[in-house]
Amino acid sequence: MLIKTRTTLFVCVSAVLVLVATRQISGQNEDNTVFPFIPFDHKAIDYLESPVNDPVALLEKRIQAGQAKLDYDPRWGYLPSVLKNLGLNTDSQVLVFSKTSFQSPMISPAKPRALFFNDEVAVGSVQGGEVLELVSLDPKQGTQFYSLPVRKSEHPSFLRRTMECLNCHLSPGTLNIAGLLIASSYTGPDGNPAFRGAQDIIDHRSPIEDRWGGWYVTGDAGSTMTRANAVFHDPRNPTLIDQRDSNLSSLDRKVDTSLYLAPTSDMVALMTLEHQTRMTDLITRLGWETRMAIADGKIGEFEGRLKFLVEEVAAYMLFADEARIKHPISGVSTFTKTFAARGLRDKQGRSLRDFDLKTRMFRYPLSYMIYTIAFDSLPDVARDAVCRRLYEILSGKETGTRYARLSTADRRAILEILKDTKPHLPPYYFTATGG
Repeated sequence: MLIKTRTTLFVCVSAVLVLVATRQISGQNEDNTVFPFIPFDHKAIDYLESPVNDPVALLEKRIQAGQAKLDYDPRWGYLPSVLKNLGLNTDSQVLVFSKTSFQSPMISPAKPRALFFNDEVAVGSVQGGEVLELVSLDPKQGTQFYSLPVRKSEHPSFLRRTMECLNCHLSPGTLNIAGLLIASSYTGPDGNPAFRGAQDIIDHRSPIEDRWGGWYVTGDAGSTMTRANAVFHDPRNPTLIDQRDSNLSSLDRKVDTSLYLAPTSDMVALMTLEHQTRMTDLITRLGWETRMAIADGKIGEFEGRLKFLVEEVAAYMLFADEARIKHPISGVSTFTKTFAARGLRDKQGRSLRDFDLKTRMFRYPLSYMIYTIAFDSLPDVARDAVCRRLYEILSGKETGTRYARLSTADRRAILEILKDTKPHLPPYYFTATGG
């Protein structure tokens, strides 16, 4: 393994994906029971020792082979070079000011952390911090954790974080696998969460009103008031916050944006990340459980559990339980355009990355994460079962109420996009028209 590893105590690597005392909202509490703990040292997983091929690991290998280089910028350090090498845009930047990281002493409303992300990697940067924080998605092993010292070095190298990061990143909030989560907190003027349990786990099912506590957010959600850009001032009433700054086009009154690569913390980017974290965890959880059942020779006994997991993945992929957008939403950076521009397009020019942002997040509601290597690397029995379930729903064979929000036109459009853009679909997809 070219990447150095470390197993001493190291609490949290990701710039946003944290575990302090959190609670789940919007009907999500059942995650605590339906996704029980599973052994990450199981022979089919062996999370701590198995070799990984995530984007950060592959970049490290290229660096060691002299095929890539991390350049040091006098002002920004290694951050711009890391983003460039990993294919992350600066317009994906989101800023979080709650003290929910091992580098928390350097974090405050005056100096929030910056997070940049794409479909497979997130990079976090703290003003005055000692390391850059990275999470990276391995096709089979799921989320991997790394750091990179910010100090200039003759041979900069990523450090793989293993057991110590699971102290935070293996919990009910991550579906009890090595995973990711985003929290919305009631945060004080110093950046500390108001009280134990003051954070809600957030994904695309969460009401917009409950989101973005402890975050700076630039964009417009109309008359929908959120927790963004606000702190509480009365410790006796920490849930009472001033929401007049809920929609901001500029953060100039809040923070010195010249200290950051971008002046924005884009609302649409943050919504995208919220969707992506749980989607990543669901795909990983499905893969881990299926591989364990196969290795233990219990795939027959696993049939009922597989059906449940597949349904959870399919429903989340199809935004079946997405919180409704009550007022049109817009960001202020170029993220909405550049994110969509990276999408594969069908013969009619449509993509699963096209945003709607009027009543729902995406115009064609099927997760773009279906294109990831992680999805394609699911065990055959699991991937085939997800594809079959998606087909049943999109072809109109599924008429249950859970998917009632998918119109006939939605289902037809998604099927057409998939047939033109997703390689190696099962043959039956090409006989369906949507229903």
